[in-house]
Amino acid sequence: MDAQLDEKALESTLAESLDDLAPDTKTVSEDEFAEVVGGALEAVGGTLLFKMRVENGENGEHVAAACIGDAGNRQFLLLTLPTSGGALKVETAARSTNPVAGIAAAYAGLMDAFKTAA
Repeated sequence: MDAQLDEKALESTLAESLDDLAPDTKTVSEDEFAEVVGGALEAVGGTLLFKMRVENGENGEHVAAACIGDAGNRQFLLLTLPTSGGALKVETAARSTNPVAGIAAAYAGLMDAFKTAA
């Protein structure tokens, strides 16, 4: 995959690969979310950085951060899915307004430092 993919093209490619993977159930479990995210990232050669469940009042959502590419050509993605079900939203961390998006690059940097230290 070309490391210089335009952000909208990347988001679009991931969204298309998700059409068949989104769970049909009302409540989405952690395992279902992990399966959907794993399938989407496999389709584009991405790497999962972390995933979490975020509660926002009565509305919760599953959130995952991922990256595509390596070193200076890395792009960070944020994948979100309401716990009540619905469509998986995929966006680049740079374009996202979700507060979790800012953690993605910092987390990847931390993992890079751990690899260097090991």
